[in-house]
Amino acid sequence: MKKLFTILLSLFFCCSLFVGCTPKDQKDVIQLKVWGSQDDQYMLGEMADSFKAAYPDKTYKITFGVVGEPDCYARLSEDPAAAADVFMFADDQIINMTNAGLLYEITRNVDNVKSANSAGSVTAATVDGKLYAYPCTADNTYFLYYNKNYVSDMQAQKMDDILAACQTAEKKFLMDLSNGWYNASFFLSAGCTIGIGENGKQVVDFNNEKGLKAAKAMEAVAQHSTFMTGDDTTIKTGLNSNTFGAVVSGSWNAEYFKEAWGDKMGVAKLPTITLDGQQVQLKSFGGTKLCGVNALTKYPADAMKLAEWLTNEQNQLKRFIDRGMGPSNINAANTDEVKSNPIISVISEQFKYAVPQNNVLGSFWTPAEAFGNALEQKDYGGKTLQQLLDEMVRQIMA
Repeated sequence: MKKLFTILLSLFFCCSLFVGCTPKDQKDVIQLKVWGSQDDQYMLGEMADSFKAAYPDKTYKITFGVVGEPDCYARLSEDPAAAADVFMFADDQIINMTNAGLLYEITRNVDNVKSANSAGSVTAATVDGKLYAYPCTADNTYFLYYNKNYVSDMQAQKMDDILAACQTAEKKFLMDLSNGWYNASFFLSAGCTIGIGENGKQVVDFNNEKGLKAAKAMEAVAQHSTFMTGDDTTIKTGLNSNTFGAVVSGSWNAEYFKEAWGDKMGVAKLPTITLDGQQVQLKSFGGTKLCGVNALTKYPADAMKLAEWLTNEQNQLKRFIDRGMGPSNINAANTDEVKSNPIISVISEQFKYAVPQNNVLGSFWTPAEAFGNALEQKDYGGKTLQQLLDEMVRQIMA
């Protein structure tokens, strides 16, 4: 009887321990899910490990899912409650995300985040004056490639000199003016604006006096004998046939230029253009990758802490070393490692003149393409330049 009592007592204590500990352990574990691209998975895992090591007072279980930045909004919209707590996305999705209430407003260390990152990337992460994401990279823009056999470093600073040098060398200058991503440069440089109205539609003023001056500057480039237009396929083909003296393109074509031009490859920010008789710096659209927090996360404070960790100076530098991505963090961008990379360095330089494209809606692209195409083809259909501008703006804002 005594032996039976002892066994029952032992079972009671075991059960008590089991019942008393398991729920507490589960309650103490903070479970967070992170979405990122396939190529970033290993890197994100290392960043998460360092995060857990930096906060040993808490127990984190961090899992990962493969959702690339371009697909984030679509996947998040499918089932926000089942989506990741922290995710990477392209900045042109932030308006749709905030309108749908998918993003948690960043409330942790806001001033520190803003001061640590470039102004353009902070603007891209901000909607109606509120920060809705952490800047992660600042490298999606375009700049000038030039062949030093035909265009000097000094000539590369000024559009008129680039065109003249290409003409002398019997080479082409390529810029895809029938693509709104590129031809908007002229309007933005002239001081025109693009935004979203209270009705949620695109608002542009590209047909005002400044816009007409920009269009005339673009027209002068398009009508130059060395001008050539085309997409990435045209660029690759032209590099193989030694067609170009200079090309406006982005980092995604860097390897093709290196292969074709070798140590004669030069890169520079976009040149100045002649605008109403004055030299004006050519601007560009600039895109960033952002790190957001799910509005439905069960752990908003910890999710923000993790998102901030994934995008801090240390990890933006790691992202550059591991994946070649340009930092938005000012200190990381100013390290010798980053500054010595010619592509990242020129992107950082161009970002000083870049305009965030998070206010660009889908209605912009087709009319802008039609306008640029008319200039490239030198076929205005009997209309004046002002009438073409009016038509483009009317279609964009419709």
